[in-house]
Order: sequence, then structure tokens, then C-alpha cells
Amino acid sequence: MFPAGIDKFRSVFVKEKVFVIGGCRSGKSSYAVKLAEGFAGDRKIYIATATPGDDEMRQRIKQHQKERSKNWTTIEEPVLLSEAINENSQKAGVILVDCLTLWVSNLFLQQNDEVKISGDIKRLTQSIESAPCPLIFVSNEVGSGIVPENRLSRLFRDSIGFANQNVAACCNSVIIMVAGIAVKIK
Repeated sequence: MFPAGIDKFRSVFVKEKVFVIGGCRSGKSSYAVKLAEGFAGDRKIYIATATPGDDEMRQRIKQHQKERSKNWTTIEEPVLLSEAINENSQKAGVILVDCLTLWVSNLFLQQNDEVKISGDIKRLTQSIESAPCPLIFVSNEVGSGIVPENRLSRLFRDSIGFANQNVAACCNSVIIMVAGIAVKIK
């Protein structure tokens, strides 16, 4: 069943593409998992973009895993996101991608080329548009803060902002999380 507070949105989410965005610790991931749990079928796929680079991140990953029921299949894909969606969307009941912010960060670490990253974002939007199953994306809202002082931080902020805009445009529904409260904005 859908968690409290989203029953009124349930009809909107059937076979939809949903984008859940918000600040750090706003409840995005928990909300997205609960939303995905409400979809019919037992083939739920969680595409994790995080990489366990240190003990603190390993703990965060474990906490996210505890939030999911046993009927989830986890695919760890830090870079080739559109390929993972294309390969799994035919057989999935729902795919949850968590999160775009780490995905863009991973792209910067791998290639540090904003032109190539723009191409990756375009391929992602194409995979969203062609996926036959419901998709849920999680991302951080980074445009509400200050302008970063260094070039790399500004390029990252611009790239994740570009990714967020493009994914939101592809999705039928956009939810912003504020202090654990879901607000439908599209």
C-alpha cells in the first residue's frame, strides 16, 4: 500500500515516471521506497549509484538497504545509469534510482568533462522516455544554496541542476520533499 500522505496521488503514479527531489535529509529516499512499494508486482529494482568509499558511506548504504523489503533486486551502477535502465525496464514492475546527485558526482570523478556529462544526461532522458515500466528518481536540490567559490563545484552544481531539470521534464510527476513532507509540484 501507499504510505500515508500519498494516497491522494496514487492514481497519478500508475505507470508513471516520478521525480522526488529535496534537500539533504529531507526524506526523499524513504518516501521514494514507500512509493515504489505501492506498485503492483514483485519485480522491484533499486539502482544504487552510491559507491562505498568510506565507513560512513557504507553505513548510509546499509541504512538504505534496511528500508527496503526483501522483494527488491539491487543493481549497483554508479556510472552507466541509462544502460541499467534500458537493460532492466522490460522485466521490472518498478525501477527506483537513488540518486542522481551521486551519479553526476561519479561522472565527474570518472571523466570530468561537462560535454560528455551532458551527453550522459541526454541518454538518461532517452531511457526514461522509452522505459515501459514505472520509474522513480531521487535527487538533491542544489540550486537553492550559495554560488560555490571554485570552478569544479560550480560545474558540478550546474550539471546536477541540468540533470534535475531534464529528468523533471521527462517525468509525469515531481514531488519536492521538505522536512519529511511531500509536496506535489507537477
